[in-house]
Formats: sequence, structure tokens, C-alpha cells
Amino acid sequence: MTKIVDYKHVEILRKELVVLKNVTFCIGKGEFSYLVGRVGSGKSSLLKSMYAEIPIPEGEATVLDYDLTAIRRRDIPMLRRKIGIVFQDFQLLTDRSVYDNLKFVLQATGWKGRGEINDRIEEVLNSVGMGNKSYKMPHELSGGEQQRIVIARALLNRPELVLADEPTGNLDPETGRQIVSLLYEISENGTAVIMATHNLQLIEGFPGRVFRCEGKQLIDTSQS
Repeated sequence: MTKIVDYKHVEILRKELVVLKNVTFCIGKGEFSYLVGRVGSGKSSLLKSMYAEIPIPEGEATVLDYDLTAIRRRDIPMLRRKIGIVFQDFQLLTDRSVYDNLKFVLQATGWKGRGEINDRIEEVLNSVGMGNKSYKMPHELSGGEQQRIVIARALLNRPELVLADEPTGNLDPETGRQIVSLLYEISENGTAVIMATHNLQLIEGFPGRVFRCEGKQLIDTSQS
């Protein structure tokens, strides 16, 4: 198995308080996994540690062959370019169109050719069923449509790992299922997906490995 994420005896802190300790798990290529647990149990902190938003003071941790315990500041943008991040609150730039939101990300990550940029934007928008929405402003889209754009944005640089932090939290149940179905399809195409959620019903419809954050521990429920 190609290991995309590999943590061994990791400790994660927030504001000098231990959120999770002795975290040991790995995620393989194309694997679909859930992070579940109560609010404040460490789900978001664990995800943020994977893209070096939160430092790892103890243990061994690699993501996409980057050693997170020793990663240099200048290497963090390169790591993040290989990771797609889907936020609950969308974080789209409200003053520009869908197309310009995506173009901004591509240009910020080194894309230069106008033709290549146009082709990639068209490709990712079509892949999430939003090929005819590139001219729209974010406020003209429904919550589900905005989340599809966020997923398209996460896919721009062909990531090997997608981290989705409560991506259905602001959506109605049916729209939420459509978003998870889309993420599930992405994993079936070879991209590992880790999704934090409190909606356990989704797991029944879209099975995957389930990790529970509880009592400052990460528990692999498939092994229990």
C-alpha cells in the first residue's frame, strides 16, 4: 500500500493544551476515511496538522513523503499544493466570479499559460457538475453549488489527498449526500479523502474507514 498519511505516536496541541495523544494511523492511496467525534474532540486539529497549519511536537508524521516534524517553512506551500482542502464555510472570494476564484488559485500556485488555466478550470468545473456556472458570483449560488465549487478548487492541482472538514455541515441532508457522493467518486479515481463529519448516517450510504476522536485518542473503529 502506498502510504499517503503515516502517523506514529503523534501528539497534537492547541494553545499548548494536548488535544490528541499517541495518534497512530495511516491512509493509503485512494482510501476514503471518516473522522468522527464531538465538537472539540480534535478532528479539525488533526486535519490542520496534515497541512502543517498546526505543528507536531512529538512522534513521527509524514504526509505525501513530507516529514511534518521537521518540515521547513519554505516547503509548506509545496506540501499544500498536493493537498486539496474543503472547508465547511466555503471560503470563496465573494468579490469575484467562480472562474476568477479558480484562476486566482492556479496563478498563486504557479500556473501561467492562459490556455492551460482555462482548460483546467473547465475540467474541474465539469467534474463537479458545475461546467455552466463559471460566470456566476458566489452569492448567486446555493450552498450546495458553492460547496461543489470549493471541491473543484480543491482539485485544481490534482492533489493526492483531499481533506474535507465538515463539508456538509451547512447543507440540507439531500445536498449533503450529493457532496459526499462526489467526494466518494474522487476517492475511487485514486485520490485519498479524509472527511470530518458528525453525520453518522452518511457513513451507512458511503462506507469507508472510520476513525473516532474521543478522550484525546484516535480510535480506528474498524479494528474494534
